[in-house]
Amino acid sequence: MDERAALALLEGELHPAGDDAAVVDGLVVTTDMLHERTDFPSGTTRYTAGWRSVGASLSDVAAMGASATAAVAAYAAPEFREEELLAFVRGARDVCKGVDGEYVGGDLDGHDEFTVATTAIGRTDDPVPRSGARPGDAVCVTGTLGRSAAALELFRRGAREDDPDARERANELFRFEPRIAAGRALAPHATAMMDSSDGLARSLHQLAEASDCGFAVDAADVPIDDAVRSVSESEAEALERATTFGEDFELVATLPEAELEAVREAVDVPLSRVGTVVESDDGITVDDEALADRGYTHGED
Repeated sequence: MDERAALALLEGELHPAGDDAAVVDGLVVTTDMLHERTDFPSGTTRYTAGWRSVGASLSDVAAMGASATAAVAAYAAPEFREEELLAFVRGARDVCKGVDGEYVGGDLDGHDEFTVATTAIGRTDDPVPRSGARPGDAVCVTGTLGRSAAALELFRRGAREDDPDARERANELFRFEPRIAAGRALAPHATAMMDSSDGLARSLHQLAEASDCGFAVDAADVPIDDAVRSVSESEAEALERATTFGEDFELVATLPEAELEAVREAVDVPLSRVGTVVESDDGITVDDEALADRGYTHGED
């Protein structure tokens, strides 16, 4: 059973469930777990690991349209090394500071693999679910896609030592900005929203399932990051990585057509319209071809 099947199973026991975070009386709560083997390629610094792991939970807060309040992390490793531990905490603290939140500590434990469990909390009186997309809405993406795919390729090049600057550039790409401010600006207008941690393609399938709708996407409008183009052999390969690799932590939102331009002016990062919400019977397509449900899933072979 992979992560998605496990979540589907638990939705029957934990109602309501299925959005990026839980909301209890205006308090937004989310938790994540990352492992060295699956989430931190060789060459990832502990500063980047602290930033990225806490940032992943903050991204879930952003996807609900909430402000960020605080985050904690449980840090587990085979041994505690002063330089690594301090670097991790500084990365976690800096990503929180960047979104007007606060890193307030956590827990330490021994483990045979470097592992981090993070929890972030935020506030909103009007959370944005995944379930409100309506035919005719515009579907939009913040920022650019493909940074993490590019980073992984650069980590591989750094491991081969044929590019001495590759690891530094990879770490920079891995330190994404959680879209808290953008989520807050989108929240009064968005009919549905989530983050793109599993990739654009899978995110659209998840939104479609929650909202009982389909999507018609234009490939030319997908905001592909220049970094992924630089490590891809063709535009088709860059598009594939940008839409299916995941781990970019941008926001995917649906908006009423009439409000799109006003929202673009309010959001602090580029907002790209990539397509339109259509009826569920029309499916999910890119340039009129079916878009497969592909992306990142824990436990998937």
